[in-house]
Amino acid sequence: MIERAPRATAFGLSAALTRATVTALRAKAPGGPGRWERKNYAGRTVELYAGAASALAATLGAGRIRPAAGVAVAVAGACGAYDDVAGVGDLRRGFRAHLSALRDGEVTSGAVKLFGVSAAGLVAGAFLKERPVDKLLAGVVIAGAAHFVNLVDVHPGRAAAAVLALGAPGLLREGPGAGIAATAMGAAAAVLPDDLGERAMIGDTGAHALGAALGAAVVAGNGRAGLVAHAAALVAAAVYGDKVSEAARASGAR
Repeated sequence: MIERAPRATAFGLSAALTRATVTALRAKAPGGPGRWERKNYAGRTVELYAGAASALAATLGAGRIRPAAGVAVAVAGACGAYDDVAGVGDLRRGFRAHLSALRDGEVTSGAVKLFGVSAAGLVAGAFLKERPVDKLLAGVVIAGAAHFVNLVDVHPGRAAAAVLALGAPGLLREGPGAGIAATAMGAAAAVLPDDLGERAMIGDTGAHALGAALGAAVVAGNGRAGLVAHAAALVAAAVYGDKVSEAARASGAR
């Protein structure tokens, strides 16, 4: 029989911490409220507190279960935060666009994010798995999941909803992967209402952190066969990133 209490606890703690952090950030607004505001796809002003809050909750929750996973989530969130600040106005999406810019001598914030998240995934994978091949696959899965959630973050609620949908199967497994999945889902559930209501957005900060947490959950809950399957799917999603984003955008058309 699957023990659901630890999963429920991880979900609830993550959701509560996310909401509490949003409230605290909104009250203090470090750097001024303007730093925490952006225009969404429809030109509406939305808050960015949800991204930082969900990243913090996912980092602490994943780190409590597997410290290496917490580090990967923290670095992914930090790289996303850098892109949220330095990449304002840059409409290029997907690794192809940023690698093309790099070949032309331009180091975009997206390239910094790409390499930073990839490095964090590989380091975390080295600690989470024992065999060299599994370490490499783990790094691909963690970085690939972070990238995938960001790819679908093109319409209100799409990224958070993806985290809930993709994390749910992980709850059916035994072991630490279920707790990490529940942590990511709790944070996503906490920000989803405001995201859907176009009052907030999780930005690259939240998308990358939650995605990395999902990847860490997969790594913690799967052997080599599962890692290979997930890595292949995530690499394919990265290669066809434009199509993935378009599909997510079309699914949110009103």
